[in-house]
Order: sequence, then C-alpha cells, then structure tokens
Amino acid sequence: MTIHNGGLSRASQEQWLKFYYFARTAFSAVWVAAAFTVGQQSWVIAAVLLVAYPAWDAVANFVDASRSGGLGQNRTQAINLVVSMAATLAVVVALTMSMNFVLGVFGVWAILSGLLQLGTAVRRWKSYGAQWAMILSGGQSALAGTFFVVQARMPAPPSITNVAGYAAVGAFYFLVSAVWLSVSQLRRKPA
Repeated sequence: MTIHNGGLSRASQEQWLKFYYFARTAFSAVWVAAAFTVGQQSWVIAAVLLVAYPAWDAVANFVDASRSGGLGQNRTQAINLVVSMAATLAVVVALTMSMNFVLGVFGVWAILSGLLQLGTAVRRWKSYGAQWAMILSGGQSALAGTFFVVQARMPAPPSITNVAGYAAVGAFYFLVSAVWLSVSQLRRKPA
C-alpha cells in the first residue's frame, strides 16, 4: 500500500477527492438554482448567496487541504483559503456600494482562486491524474474573472445571474473530475 498526503493511501485519497468533487458540484448546483430563482426575487437572499459563495470556497479549501496532508503541504490551497476569506469580507463591503463593485470583487477573486486551483491541480496530477478538468477550470476561472472586472466597469448594473453562470461552469468541471476519477478507479480494478 503506497502512502501519500499525510498517511492516506492513494485509494483513500482518490475516494476523498471523488467525494470532495461531488460535494463541490452539489453545493454549486444548489447555489446556481437558488441564484436563478429566489436570488433574483430578493435582494437579501441574493446578498446572502453572494457572501456564501466565496465563504464556501474558503471552507472547502480548508477541509480539502486538511484532509490532504495539511495546509503546510498544500500551499496553493492555504493561499486560496486566505484569498477566499478576503473575498468574502470584500463582498460584504461591496454590497454596501453597488453590484458593480460586487462583480469587480468576484472578478479579482475568480482570477486569483482560479490560478491557485490550477496550481493545486497541476500538483495533484502527478499523484492522482484525472486533473485535466480542474486545470481547465482554474484557467477558465481566471479568464472569467478578467471578464467580470471589465464588466464591472460598464454602466449597466450586473446581477447575481452574472455570477451564477460562472458558478454553473465550475460545478460542471467538478462533476467531470469526480466522474473521471470514478471511471479511472473502475478501470484499475481487477476483472
């Protein structure tokens, strides 16, 4: 049995990643559904959803890094934790200003967290493979963030649906990664 990441076997770590990716998919899917429905009907609910999204990312990065050897061994996730916590606080402040500021905060956060996610996926590729979707997701997040920053400067006020589309694409990438890991595990099982 080969041991990786703070004592977990490769099989245990792959099981964790599969669970983690499915959990990220489920959260994002529920968040997107709420954003497109009740988030458009109530400013308060939209505000809660907008604060919850980067907060969830901070929690998810902390839990995953802790489960994968700790923050010291997972520097990209440790930095992502700090970036997502800062984004959560910045969204709270931006909500008192305008949705343009909120979208700008989401843009900067998407760029930074996307690049950090890409770094995490590249590091994991060597041990677990099946990270190509996470690499694409990180790159796409950085590009979407750049678009958000540009869009935030436009005179038309954005809404939560601008962020919901981004979250939906992220959910898709997490789902692809979870399924890809599942298929890889099945292929390796003896007949």
